[in-house]
Amino acid sequence: MTFAANPATPVSGSSQAIAFTLDGQPVQARPGETLWDVARRVGTELPHLCHRPGLPPAGNCRACVVEVVGERVLTAACCRAPEPGMRVRTDSARAVQARRTVLELLAADAPDSAALHADSELVHWQRATGAEPGRWPARGAAQAAAAADTTHPAITVRLDACIQCTRCVRACRDLQGNDVLGLAGRGAQVHIVFDQGDAVADSTCVACGECVQACPTGALAPANGALARRSERRVDTICPYCGVGCAITVHVAEGRVLRVDGADGPANAGRLCVKGRFGLDYVHHPRRLTTPLLRRPGVPKDPALLLPGPDGRVNEDAWWAQFRPATWEEALDAAAAGLARVRDAAWAAGVHGRAMPVAGFGSAKGSNEEAYLFQKLIRSAFRTHNVDHCTRLCHASSVAALMEAIGSGAVSNPVRDCALADLIVVIGANPVQNHPVAATWIKNAVRRGARLVLIDPRRTELARVAWRTLTFTPGTDVALLNALLHVIVSEGLVNDAFVAARVQPGDLQALRAHLQAFTPEAMAPLCGIDAATLREVARAYATAPASLIFWGMGVAQHSHGTDNARALIALALLTGQIGRPGTGLHPLRGQNNVQGASDAGLIPMVLPDYHRVTDPAHRAVAEAAWGLPAGFLPAEPGLTVVEILHAAAEGRIRAMLIQGENPAMSDPDAAHARAGLARLEHLVVSDLFLTETAALADVVLPAAAWLEKTGTVTNTDRTVQLGRPVLSPPGQARADAWILEQLARRLGLNWHYDIDPLGGAPTADSGIGRVFDEMAGLMPALSGLRWQRLLRIGAITHPVPSADDPGHPVVFTERFPTPDGRAHLVPARLGAPAEPADSAYPYVLITGRQLEHWHTGAMTRRSAVLDALEPVPHVSLHPQTLQSLGVRVGERVCLRSRRGSVTAAVRADEAVPAGVAFLPFAYAEAAANLLTIAALDPVAKIAEVKYCAVAIEPVRAPAAEAAAL
Repeated sequence: MTFAANPATPVSGSSQAIAFTLDGQPVQARPGETLWDVARRVGTELPHLCHRPGLPPAGNCRACVVEVVGERVLTAACCRAPEPGMRVRTDSARAVQARRTVLELLAADAPDSAALHADSELVHWQRATGAEPGRWPARGAAQAAAAADTTHPAITVRLDACIQCTRCVRACRDLQGNDVLGLAGRGAQVHIVFDQGDAVADSTCVACGECVQACPTGALAPANGALARRSERRVDTICPYCGVGCAITVHVAEGRVLRVDGADGPANAGRLCVKGRFGLDYVHHPRRLTTPLLRRPGVPKDPALLLPGPDGRVNEDAWWAQFRPATWEEALDAAAAGLARVRDAAWAAGVHGRAMPVAGFGSAKGSNEEAYLFQKLIRSAFRTHNVDHCTRLCHASSVAALMEAIGSGAVSNPVRDCALADLIVVIGANPVQNHPVAATWIKNAVRRGARLVLIDPRRTELARVAWRTLTFTPGTDVALLNALLHVIVSEGLVNDAFVAARVQPGDLQALRAHLQAFTPEAMAPLCGIDAATLREVARAYATAPASLIFWGMGVAQHSHGTDNARALIALALLTGQIGRPGTGLHPLRGQNNVQGASDAGLIPMVLPDYHRVTDPAHRAVAEAAWGLPAGFLPAEPGLTVVEILHAAAEGRIRAMLIQGENPAMSDPDAAHARAGLARLEHLVVSDLFLTETAALADVVLPAAAWLEKTGTVTNTDRTVQLGRPVLSPPGQARADAWILEQLARRLGLNWHYDIDPLGGAPTADSGIGRVFDEMAGLMPALSGLRWQRLLRIGAITHPVPSADDPGHPVVFTERFPTPDGRAHLVPARLGAPAEPADSAYPYVLITGRQLEHWHTGAMTRRSAVLDALEPVPHVSLHPQTLQSLGVRVGERVCLRSRRGSVTAAVRADEAVPAGVAFLPFAYAEAAANLLTIAALDPVAKIAEVKYCAVAIEPVRAPAAEAAAL
């Protein structure tokens, strides 16, 4: 697969080509190239062990030395820049013999590298140069006697295979920005260490595996021994986890994932995190759904089955006992018949639109094509816009504010634009945990000299490299942001030229009047940040040549989330920090296809490409494309996720189709959501596993995983990328797109895409390709992109207005996509959390993700490595909170809200403010959303899952149990 380059990535070095000779032939060096780069480009392969493209050169292994005519000593080609007129010989006897001797000396100290690493670079270059491994005696270095470190579930260390090339050190430090690996000892005793010589499991290693991918010998290797086996196939595809959209190369042997490497994609340039590298084995879990299931007659839907028992475990066996296996024909017929029964009764009564008692939840974990087909199915088969997905639980408020202000919900600049930023604001986001590869680019930018401002109630990992860290009082985002805006307006820091040219006339005056009361001095007591710091940060943001804002769920998931986003947008508009490289607004997308699913219309108020359902012209276009009668589509928006589940609990929604979503875990006030799902007359769920939601279904359809099908996804940068099938689906599991087509036909729709049920490799005439082209035909942002082109290029960033357009990583450069091209400044009103702490519930609960687990845990908790790293739920509390509760680390506490309770072990975490609890929401044993409140942002209808009041009480366990925790 080829990937489009990221235009935002800077190129260093002179802009002039340098002419010299290489082995007697005239060549020209491009800007920034080394002798090694030029040699490789013209077809001369030089051995290299310490050097690796993408890493800073080191020149310490000397395996790539060449002779420069007229110079006394040989030079390392990997770190020598060409000079005009230079005469370089790679083929001189002196250079050839030196390279061979280096490889022979390295081989003398190494164990059988081929046995450790089937693709060992050391062995490869020995063979390529004719080196004789036994020619020199071993030095008997200290590392040769070191025992293997097998303490970590993901990574094994064999120092006897280490050649001290320092690739791992540079990968850890310069790429990932983690500074875990280093060198210790002197002379022959030098060796690689984790932190201060700690075992890997006891170190600060985050198991990104960058060191494993960088190691040329297998000294650092996956703990499962995968490097010792040669892969049978290598398939390039896209990581199925967060919205960064990392390109990956999956190695396959005997029909299973052997290992995963980072590929050179536009978002990651070969980098990965622990989930992407070590967390894809969930596809082989023994409890994958492999046959359709039907609920046994007379077996009730009991939400109590989803709760943990007295032993703290969830009895998944009881879930399975509710169902019997079925054939696909039987299951599809039953699924469609139940949906049609409810629909037909409603139609007979003249009911459609919002009142239609049928709804659907699609998925941001599937492909663009699946999202498009899902919303088309709900709208076409049921005459309703009651269709939504998890964006309602993440960035609906961001999209609402962006659409209101600038006419588009898209990010303005890619993540990697932070390489061009002078000041970076990260607010309400923890990219080190949730978007780890994005965090590496931010850390790299700081190392380059950019200033980072971290704004969050928690002091998260990026605080280590931040210029200023603002740990504000939870729930006071608007107060803090309006104080920054006040400084910009009152101190003359507004970019008057930009505002005059790009903002609606009169908006600045209205905003100025609104901000008069929000002085830093007045807001400091509310937000907990002193006025001087607020002024300093505002001035820095406004005056930096290029400032870039990233935000996440901590901004969006509030009852005042839209106002939070409005204030951030105003910061960029007032200062002109948008529409240029290194500037802009970037709400980080949480799942791998949140951006794409939203683009495809999987939202109740818009059609594909964000065309409002209230617009009759856009409805007419969709009706014509889908073969529907004129006037068929309703004019009013449908119900959102939380509204649908409320309506289900009240009996107004009676049937649902859910594909790849797990609202029984992900939705706020989960007990109420589960009760609504259980009350449905007919629930059809398509998924990989028997999730908490599937356990309440009438029909369960086994779906293919992302690695088992063809499709496209659109990452947080708006980059459309092609995913290819790596494996075949297990048993009778089938692609979601095929399932949708089969249901559509049974519901009376004339669909004939002829989608491959087994995912199928992407071909020019594949059914998925036909879906993509139909979808792109309804989306101006993709008007220049068709399936055939995507097969050739693999990735491109929309908008793509024409067939020869290269894509646009940076948008809003000249105008905003509003009717007059101007943006709106919308005042952010000061709001408060819907449920503040009080005497009965004195603590604030913050929920979120953690590095090793993702979303509701359906995938990551079924990954051997990821679950071994974080096997049990825990609640993080400040040491002062622990002391006030009289609780020790490892003991269990009960968290109670007005909606439910959960029990979890305690961790001490100084990053969490006193009086605040942080609970990950991936654990069924302690489902955080049993506690959260379903209060909605009035504009975006997003739930306030980031803030609610709880009580915390110790659970006194026997000493032995506490010790085990």
